[in-house]
Amino acid sequence: MSKEIVSVKNVTVEFDGVTVLKDNDFSVKENDFIGIIGPNGGGKTTLLKVILGLIRPTSGSVEVFGTEPAGARHFVGYVPQLHFFDRDFPINVWEVALMGRLSQRGMLRRFTEEDKKITEEALKSMEVLDLKDRQIGKLSGGERQRVLIARALAGRPKLLLLDEPTASVDVKMKTGIYEVLEKLKKEMAIVLVTHDMGAVSTHVEKIACLNCRIFYHDSKEITKEAMEAVYHCPVDIIAHGLPHRVLEDHDHEKEVK
Repeated sequence: MSKEIVSVKNVTVEFDGVTVLKDNDFSVKENDFIGIIGPNGGGKTTLLKVILGLIRPTSGSVEVFGTEPAGARHFVGYVPQLHFFDRDFPINVWEVALMGRLSQRGMLRRFTEEDKKITEEALKSMEVLDLKDRQIGKLSGGERQRVLIARALAGRPKLLLLDEPTASVDVKMKTGIYEVLEKLKKEMAIVLVTHDMGAVSTHVEKIACLNCRIFYHDSKEITKEAMEAVYHCPVDIIAHGLPHRVLEDHDHEKEVK
């Protein structure tokens, strides 16, 4: 039986009197590959930051690898949403990826040959080692995302948190990123926040729905009731062939209304 590495119990988060997360229970086990879906503003990014220890819950408890989240960050890789950055900033791919070693090395210590070897392996695993001398701002969106994932992998995490890693990425590059994640799940647990229902139905192994409250049953199924509760509107779920990944049990192709 897989060991639990993240335990979120009865967690509520409020900002200036506004409830972003309410009474949530959520857990991650070793080698889980979990997709979290839900509407914009539903608290998905906040939940990741709670797990990272960047946001303290208003109430409830969080443990990551048996300790408080801030004390476990060296076990966690994080790829945040990238809304804006200075494309002219003079930093190359190698320098960005090497920053992933800071969680293990510390800010004031020089990078060792081991750090450089691990960073090279991370870039190679994401198939961007040949870009190591390129300025990060000159890359395509998909290439840049691969570099940011490589930076997270350079820390040798046991848990990888990804916040919309394929947003604004073309289909070919998106497919490549998910293929890499499929390989990585053998080495670490992965929690993926996404609006990409194709990824949810094809790649992830367990699914959570979140809109202030989380609906998660340690399962790959999404029920019609859970979807309606999350999106606050009637939902029609359509299955196209077998096997499917996100629907209730059914005997053949059908529409559930």
